[in-house]
Amino acid sequence: MTMTIDDRTNVAALGQVALGRAARIILLGFFLIPGLSLAQDATDLATEIRRADAELFKAFNACDLETQRKVFTKDLEFYHDLAGVSDYESTLEVTQANCERKLGLRRELVEGADEVHPIADFGAIHKGQHTFCHLENGRDDCGTFDFVHVWKRADDGWKISRVISYGH
Repeated sequence: MTMTIDDRTNVAALGQVALGRAARIILLGFFLIPGLSLAQDATDLATEIRRADAELFKAFNACDLETQRKVFTKDLEFYHDLAGVSDYESTLEVTQANCERKLGLRRELVEGADEVHPIADFGAIHKGQHTFCHLENGRDDCGTFDFVHVWKRADDGWKISRVISYGH
């Protein structure tokens, strides 16, 4: 069988169509598969940060200052809309003073009201709402406030380097 120029052109065109489809499938794979991986990474990151948050505030609620010392970086900056700015030492001093007053102070993360976002080559941002309660005249006095925590991935685990607490 002899192919004419028109036949060869049609075969070449079909080959290009097939190659174009294959290239699109391959390119789609490059975009989708890493996307799935990134989504998985984001889910894992959120789980890690929420676990670290729970450990910190379990220590906070129990007045376990030793654990709290390990969770904050030494260069901590804590920004509070009413109290101003404090550093690592003054943050822990205030926490210790509150524990000594036996206020029954406790913190709970508001379920479903938080977000975790990665910070490339550093750690993560955790923002959301939390409720603090303390005993006053034998009854719980509670308030829900907004927060932003900047978590740093360190060799010995997650540490908070910056806190913004507002909406008080």
